[in-house]
Amino acid sequence: MQIAIVVYDRFTALDVVGPYEMLSRAPGAETVFVAREAGPVRTETGSLVLVADKALSEVPAPDVVVVSGGPGQSAMMDDAHLLDWLRAADATSTWTTSVCSGSLLLAAAGLLRGRRATSHWLALERLAAFGAEPTGERVVFDGKYVTAAGVSSGIDMGLALLGRIAGDDHARAVQLGTEYDPQPPYDAGAPHKAPRHVVEALRKRSRFILT
Repeated sequence: MQIAIVVYDRFTALDVVGPYEMLSRAPGAETVFVAREAGPVRTETGSLVLVADKALSEVPAPDVVVVSGGPGQSAMMDDAHLLDWLRAADATSTWTTSVCSGSLLLAAAGLLRGRRATSHWLALERLAAFGAEPTGERVVFDGKYVTAAGVSSGIDMGLALLGRIAGDDHARAVQLGTEYDPQPPYDAGAPHKAPRHVVEALRKRSRFILT
């Protein structure tokens, strides 16, 4: 089973690392990071570099597609090379997935039309413009399409998908092995929980996430 994780300039690191830590532990899985060209790709901060193992053209038919999000997503919304690859890979994939604003790239490729999907809360309503049905759920399964909300939800998506691929007990073992037992010090991880002034401040600073 080949898992292709799509990256591009200014992706968000946890969008990639979260699902990677879960899905790479599927039995017999080969996990590859792919980009327009093989080589180093910088995250949104510019201080962290991930090496894409292969160019998109070298991975034509992965079993699982994972599309990351991040500020760089905006520049990729009309990138014909990436969108064409997503459509072609989706034609034969078993699972097509995204994290955060990566769902907007799936939507731009026409893959989420008529489907329920989620994204980062700042980008969520943009899905409707592409014919998707936005939902504020953390992880959404609709057929073979799996979308995760913002950033950290990619861990949940990866773990949930791992359960579908390798069985619940294997997924539980991975959860235990990674000691994924979140106990955040604040209860502000969603806009309906966070103080209004925090929500508004983040909304103003984070317009770059939107297209």
